[in-house]
Amino acid sequence: MQTLHQSPTDPAFVQNPYPFYETARATGPFFHWQDYGLTCTPSAAAVNAILRDRRFGREAPPECAPAIPDHLRPFYAVEAHSMLELEPPRHTRLRALVLRAFTSRRIAALAPEIAQLSHDLIDALPQGDFDLLPHFAQKLPVIIIARLLGVPESMADDLLRWSNAMVGMYMAGRTRDMEDRATAATLDFTSFLRGYIDARRSDPRDDLITHLIAAEMEGDRLTTDELITTCILLLNAGHEATVHTLGNGVKTLLESKTPATALAPDHVEATVEEILRYDPALHLFTRWCYEETDVMGQTFQRGDQVGLLLAAANRDPGVWEKPARFMPDRVAKPNATFGAGLHFCVGAPLARLELQIALPILFARLPDLHLAEKPRYADVYHFHGLSALRLRRA
Repeated sequence: MQTLHQSPTDPAFVQNPYPFYETARATGPFFHWQDYGLTCTPSAAAVNAILRDRRFGREAPPECAPAIPDHLRPFYAVEAHSMLELEPPRHTRLRALVLRAFTSRRIAALAPEIAQLSHDLIDALPQGDFDLLPHFAQKLPVIIIARLLGVPESMADDLLRWSNAMVGMYMAGRTRDMEDRATAATLDFTSFLRGYIDARRSDPRDDLITHLIAAEMEGDRLTTDELITTCILLLNAGHEATVHTLGNGVKTLLESKTPATALAPDHVEATVEEILRYDPALHLFTRWCYEETDVMGQTFQRGDQVGLLLAAANRDPGVWEKPARFMPDRVAKPNATFGAGLHFCVGAPLARLELQIALPILFARLPDLHLAEKPRYADVYHFHGLSALRLRRA
């Protein structure tokens, strides 16, 4: 296994990580990423196999669990109840209870609201050049998730601020200041949700929080701490990726001069899948090994960690023809963007729906939209999203 060096905060990598992924792919299915001290894979076959293999998981084996410094205890106290970070049987219980409330029917019913909100946000765009991210890409998913949960829409700015601070915990080059801001956001977010959940218990409404409170399986329900963490997870994971994907998607559609027909009702699903494949929001996800396991010739021992390069897997030439090209008419195949197996993203149907509705409305309302300046990606790896997307109407 070859060792490669690549700083995830290097400006050239931040703007385009894909050449490094191809360099890594040429070395074989696995390589050692020296900067992370981590065995990683850019291979679609290996990523898919590990995501589905129960001998790998998100929860650290007890003997490998890192010590938690005092200033981060509030953050990790919330993470301790996150189904994203747990394995069966706790994961099975939490996910089943959440899915009883977060139903496909409830998500599908949001379609008219997503459409109307898209129009409202476009109506409110400033005249002249504007940055799509704060005016559209950030607002749409955070307002929708706020409405879905049942929290006041007026809280959207606070929810966005808390979420951004907490997500900073997963970025390369994390600093003590970022950690302190994540902890403060966790405390504020938790305090707000605890009071709001208490209010919903005595005054139930037709919202996701009320349905999560009522969700029951064999007499078991979510505890208040589990409810709080689930709401935070749904907001953080659900909106952060969609913000980046909306921005990356609009950038890609404009740079590739994709025709409007790609967003027509009979083509938009395929176009969105290609956006998700081509330039996804989440590039690196890790798994712990629970017992000695061989994957494509690489042996892992209990306690080993492996990095799954989802974005690299999405450009594996063994799966996709001309993978570095954006082809909205490509025959869709399963990609790694939302994961696979037990931890397949609960919010994937909502993210897809938001993209399938918002993008056609944006380009129908602003058909002459074009880039006002070259977009640049933010230094937020292992996420991959723009720092700004300045656009101009013709």
